[in-house]
Amino acid sequence: MKITFSDDILTAFVEGEIDHHTAPEIREEIDKRIMSDKPSILRLDYSGVTFMDSSGIGLIMGRYKLVSSYSGKLEVINVPHNMAKVIKLSGIEKLGKVMIKGE
Repeated sequence: MKITFSDDILTAFVEGEIDHHTAPEIREEIDKRIMSDKPSILRLDYSGVTFMDSSGIGLIMGRYKLVSSYSGKLEVINVPHNMAKVIKLSGIEKLGKVMIKGE
């Protein structure tokens, strides 16, 4: 996973599979950067995600709680079409901006 910070936006380019085995490591890495940089916007780029179970939803919701604790905003971008329905059904669009890949 690659993480960049520019113009007060922290972008995490999440790659591969997000499941109960991989989510804790991804979460820890993102949380460290959130706590050190305190971005006004956390952008989770899911363009490189090939599989996601409920751990992927939990990853998003937990990061939302963390950034919103200091009035930061959440964006989930480049969500692959095969994961868009799960993201929409989870209600994540109510928490922040969600952009489906190619739309």
